[in-house]
Amino acid sequence: SAKDMKHRLGFLLQKSDSCDYGSSQGKKEKIPASQRLSQEEVRKWADSLENLIHHERGLAAFRAFLKSEYSEENIEFWVSCEDYKKTKSPAKLSPKARKIYDEFISVQATKEVNLDSCTREKTSHNMLEPTLSCFDEAQRKIFTLMEKDSYRRFLKSPYYLDLVSPPGAGCGPENCKRNHTHTLDCNSNIISQCA
Repeated sequence: SAKDMKHRLGFLLQKSDSCDYGSSQGKKEKIPASQRLSQEEVRKWADSLENLIHHERGLAAFRAFLKSEYSEENIEFWVSCEDYKKTKSPAKLSPKARKIYDEFISVQATKEVNLDSCTREKTSHNMLEPTLSCFDEAQRKIFTLMEKDSYRRFLKSPYYLDLVSPPGAGCGPENCKRNHTHTLDCNSNIISQCA
């Protein structure tokens, strides 16, 4: 249901450090302004997929949406590639590349992404001598796929619409003025147990 979806999204949007409540777990607490999500930030997510997935909470919202559509492997692959490109140690390149390949690209991949045969072949060839850019083409293809398909659906989904238009933000004159600076407190429902 929409209520369950909203509840799960609220949970996913919490920063991981918001799980450190110690003895005060389960109590409602005032969230510092620095952890609030402004309407302006949320609106920027509609400008481009880059804006969305380069924002920590935007990425969490998009991931939750993809999970609801059973296609989260696309964003997981993209995030894994981003992480892979930050690998500093040459000794770690090959094992990390193999893990990504086995998980997302190989024929028996557990979370196989939808790549054309040419890109899949090129990526397989790149595995012979993995470099920081060996997944670039595959990552670009998956990004384009998400941009043309699931990103557009995300912008029309409750995962986005409930954040960009919070309940009670009608368009009376007082709300329209206030709405510009209104911040959305994504952490208002503190979950007693953080996974």
